[in-house]
Parts: sequence; structure tokens; C-alpha cells
Amino acid sequence: MDKATQLLETVSELTKRGKGILAADESTPTISKRLQALNIDSSESTRRTYRNLLFTTPGINQFLNGIILFEETLFQKTDEGTVVPDFLRKHQIMSGIKVDKGLVPLTNADGDTITQGLDGLADRLRQYREAGACFAKWREVYRISEHNPTSLGLRSNAEVLARYAAMCQEQLMVPIVEPEVLMDGDHSMARCSEVSEAVLTSVFEALHAHHVLLEAVVLKPSMILPGKSSSHKALPELVASETMKVLSRTVPAAIPSINFLSGGQSATEATANLQALNAKYPKAPWRLSFSYSRALQAPVMAAWAGKESNRKLAQGIFARRVELNGLACRAEYDSNMETE
Repeated sequence: MDKATQLLETVSELTKRGKGILAADESTPTISKRLQALNIDSSESTRRTYRNLLFTTPGINQFLNGIILFEETLFQKTDEGTVVPDFLRKHQIMSGIKVDKGLVPLTNADGDTITQGLDGLADRLRQYREAGACFAKWREVYRISEHNPTSLGLRSNAEVLARYAAMCQEQLMVPIVEPEVLMDGDHSMARCSEVSEAVLTSVFEALHAHHVLLEAVVLKPSMILPGKSSSHKALPELVASETMKVLSRTVPAAIPSINFLSGGQSATEATANLQALNAKYPKAPWRLSFSYSRALQAPVMAAWAGKESNRKLAQGIFARRVELNGLACRAEYDSNMETE
């Protein structure tokens, strides 16, 4: 079997209709901050216990195609003693891996950042694949201000995403390409749209330049939303139309699936906006799905609160949130389901 065929088989499994991807790949500092906010001690054992709660929730394979793991988790075992990728594979869920190494300031770009981690990436990808990972994820971040992102920031971040994607495919790993336009700030939806269009245009120019096979790429973008500090709150129908306007201008039809990030939205907002996209655009050229982190996990972590006695309650909440987003992928979600 040639390389392209193998990649296409993997992406086909990763993008099945009505299912999404859980992002459980928070770095140790990030998940520690979230745990500590709930007065939960963050240790290797605590993080394993929490993530094991997620992975072993019954029935989630009906609505999840894959789970993105942090490196620490990839080599851990479930309570039954099975290595996490083997456990997930047994339950028809694919294992992915976050491979970037976090943000640093981009020199001479006046406030933009760039993501580290390309050095040694090919070797790491081989190790991750041997450990059971089938796909990877890399995140570049774009802050909106009057002058950000700069043209240098756009070009540099796009180049890094493309180099990462090309290396993934060389190692038979499907790349999730994540250009996150942050919600931080008081910018308008129009400004978010302007920036997002520039970001995605630069990303696909770079992917083409690096001969990345678009049919074996999953795009993980932000939705078009007003800034968190903006006085304007957009209804789902407007979010859907503005988001689709940008995507239709920038994303080739060859991309099989767009799995949105939640990016600061609440759990219910992220689901309602995904529902609106699928209801309004049933004939979109790509799958419109989810790859949420906080929008799936925040209610679960709060319910668990670090207590084993809350495990079943937390798993029930997680199973329901995954189900609701799976229904939104099929345009079958209704806000009344939130109170059922």
C-alpha cells in the first residue's frame, strides 16, 4: 500500500460523519492551572486519573472518532492496565498526539508569536506512531489587535504549520492543522473575519508550497466570533453565516473535514454554533465537526472535583456533552436537550 493510500484510509476513519475529536492534549502547565482552579492537586497520578475517567466513559465511541493526547498520556495505562492507545483502539477510537512545544514571541513581529517544536519532530513522530498514534496536532496562535497579526506573523506561522504537516505525512501521520484566532479582546466579528481570512489564505498557500496532500489534512480553525470583551454577542445563525463566508473563500474542497476548536466558547455556545453551521449548510464540501477541549471538559472536571465518588456523575456529563455535539454534527441538536 502506498503512502497516500495509507493516509487516506486513516483520515477516512478520523472523519466519519456524526462524530468528532476530543482534545485532551493540554500541556502539564495548562491542565495543572485548570485543576488547581478547582483546588485539585496536579500530579502525574491525578492527571492520569482524570483523563482515564474521560477515556473509559461508556459509549463515547458512538460520537468520537479520535482523541488527541498529550505525550505524558500516550505512554500511560488505564486502570485495567492497558496502554491508552491500545485501550482506545479496542473501543474504535483513534489516538492522536499534540506535537508542538508551545509559544514564544516572534522576533521583529511586534506582538505576534510562533510555535516551537520542529527540531527533532520527524524522530518524535516515528516514536509516537510506534506507540500507537495515528494522527498529530499542531497549534499556531494569532492574536487580534489593530496591527496584529502582522504580515511577518502570518507568513511565519503558516510556514511552520506547513512544515509540520509535510513531516507528519512523510511519517504516515494525518496532520491536524490548527490556526487559532484568539477570542481575546473587544474586536468585532468583522475584524475577526478579516483576520481569519488572511490567516487561512496564508496557511493554504504554505500547504500548497510544501506539497502537502490536502485530502489527508484535518483543519481545526476558530469560528468567526466577536471578541470576549465585545459588547456584541452573536447568535448562532450569524456565527454560522460569517464562518461559512470565510471558509468558502479560503478552504479548498479537497479538505475532508473541518473540526472546529471551541476557543473560549461555553459548552452550550460551542454546540449551538456547530448545530447552526450544519443546519444552515448541509451541502458544505467538508464535514463540519468538532475538536473541542474546554467545551467538552469544563463541566466534567467541575463535577468530578478530584473525588472518586463523583466519577460516574462526571462520566455521565461527559457522555452527554459528546452526544450533543455528535447530534450537532448531524444538525439534530436542539437547545431544549440541554435541560433533558
